[in-house]
Formats: sequence, structure tokens, C-alpha cells
Amino acid sequence: MSAIRSGAGRGFTLIEVVVALAILSLLMPATITGLRTLASTQITIERMTARVDEVRTVSSFLRDALESAVVSGRGGGRLSLGGGRRESTFFEMSPDSLAWKSTILFGEGYGGSHLLRVAREAGQLVLRWQEQPASGRAVDWDGAPSRVLAEKLDEFRVSYRRSFAAPWRNDWDRGGAPALVRLQVRAGGRYWPDLIFRVQGTR
Repeated sequence: MSAIRSGAGRGFTLIEVVVALAILSLLMPATITGLRTLASTQITIERMTARVDEVRTVSSFLRDALESAVVSGRGGGRLSLGGGRRESTFFEMSPDSLAWKSTILFGEGYGGSHLLRVAREAGQLVLRWQEQPASGRAVDWDGAPSRVLAEKLDEFRVSYRRSFAAPWRNDWDRGGAPALVRLQVRAGGRYWPDLIFRVQGTR
């Protein structure tokens, strides 16, 4: 009976404590490494998700705006006003910019027909918009309202197809609105999927 009591009241020996600490020292680095890997994976997933959301948002907006483009298949693709009317067609592009006229809604009770331009400015992909200028006045984008669509822009290239079977071109011939427009974007060191839009407003 006394032996049982003596064994029950006995504490850990020094060897047992040393062994427990050795096992714990082996487990701690593995646990810390696992937590760091989990945190790094979470950050990577969040960055990828943010990038996908950015591409989806920009692509959706540009698709809606281009599908609502006010263009003409007969004209030269430039702004033209006549007879004092505000009806016009406008579609211009360069290798690093795209401008067109579209009917858009910026918010409740605010919107309508505006001139839009997407271009590279100071390392950013920037959208600018303005109301149609009065007859005889040139389009000036410098003071137009703007919004950044993508930061850390490395590349931005615009090309088009005059018809669905035609090759891609980046030398704008002012021959009226194209059938397809392609935007190629590289931002933050990563390429976006090519954004290809059909200009459905052609008439």
C-alpha cells in the first residue's frame, strides 16, 4: 500500500522532462513552418482573387460600353457634327488608346451619351469620359474626369479586326468602326487574358 502511494506521488524525473522538451523542440518548427505556409497560401489566393475580380470588372464594363457604342459603318470613324445637331459618331484608336462614343449610366439619374477613352497614362490604365463637345470644338481629354482601371501597368496594346475573318491590325485606318477590338494588358508583372469585344453598335 505504501509502495502505491509512493509511486502515485512521484513527479517527473529530469530525463523525462528533457525528453519532453526535445520532442516539443522538434514539433515547434514544423508547426511554425506549417502556419507560415498556410498564411503565404492565403495571401497568394487573395491576390489571385483580387486580380481575377479586377479583370472581370474591367472586362465587363468595357464590354457593356463597347456594345453600346454609337458608331457608323459608313463614316471615317471620327467625330462629326452637322446642322447644329448633337448626333454624331466617334470611334478612334491608336496602339495604346481607344476612344469611342457610348450610352452609359454612371449612377441613378446620371448618364447618357458620353465620349469615352481608355489609355495608358503614367503607368496606369485610365478611363476618361466627357460629354460630347459643341459643334466645331475639338475633343480635349486632359481635363476630363478619370478613373484608374488598373495600376502598375506594364503593357497596353490595342488592335482591331475590320471584319471577323480579317487579321488583327494596330494601324488605325479611320475606315469606320471595326467588327472586333482586342485589348492586351500586362499589369503588376502578369498578363491578363486578351480582352476581345464585338462592337455591336455598328450600323
